[in-house]
Amino acid sequence: MRPTEFEPPEALRDVVKCFWHLRRDLGPQRSSFEVMPDGYAEIIFHFGGNCSADGIQTLPSPFLVGLLNQPVHFSAHGLLDILAIRCFPWTVFELLGLPPAKDSIQLFEHPVAGLHATLAQWMLAGRIDLAVAALEQHLLGAQAQLDTTLRKAGEAIRQTNGALPVSQVAAAAHATVRTLERKFKQSAGHTVKDVSGLVRFEQARNQLMQQPDSDLADLAQRLGYTDQSHLSREFKRYSGTTPAAFARKAGKA
Repeated sequence: MRPTEFEPPEALRDVVKCFWHLRRDLGPQRSSFEVMPDGYAEIIFHFGGNCSADGIQTLPSPFLVGLLNQPVHFSAHGLLDILAIRCFPWTVFELLGLPPAKDSIQLFEHPVAGLHATLAQWMLAGRIDLAVAALEQHLLGAQAQLDTTLRKAGEAIRQTNGALPVSQVAAAAHATVRTLERKFKQSAGHTVKDVSGLVRFEQARNQLMQQPDSDLADLAQRLGYTDQSHLSREFKRYSGTTPAAFARKAGKA
């Protein structure tokens, strides 16, 4: 089941990719599910389900999923309702006023957490639109001014699906490589190459999920990998499996 996405208002589009909602009835027995890496960081509100993750017995609501470099496993039971904010990795820590960190899952204190009770009421009533509107209003009042260099660099990375060399990303942002790398480390906790690699993997993963019979050599060329072997190495690095094995599994889903 794919989540339902909600586009953010214009004023938030430099910070937030989208809001999304997913509801799953997992039954009385605890069920596990895997979350694959992509090029985003997400603030996750959850309702019901007693959600836990690798190494964390009980997750509060909300929690932060940072940039992942390998799959993370969650578990829950019963009706699990999720409302999330999908952020660009170079904006999320600034948005929350937190120092950047590389932890896959982060627990944090921030006024946005105070929205949980209000969101829970709207979710229970089935008014997901009003829950999203409440998040939008809070973020519109809380967001800081995004650094122009980061905004331009982020646009270049996303528009080219992570295929640009760091030097060309810096040129698109009108910055030196050294300045850009410093700003990325300060804002995202990761290098430009880290983020670009995840964005490109995300495109490969999505393509194979939607079209499992895709030609891997052609896919590698279209996404800017050196060759099919390069695609396979990077794909296995982030997913733990080869693109061919991933495609076979996706074709059976």
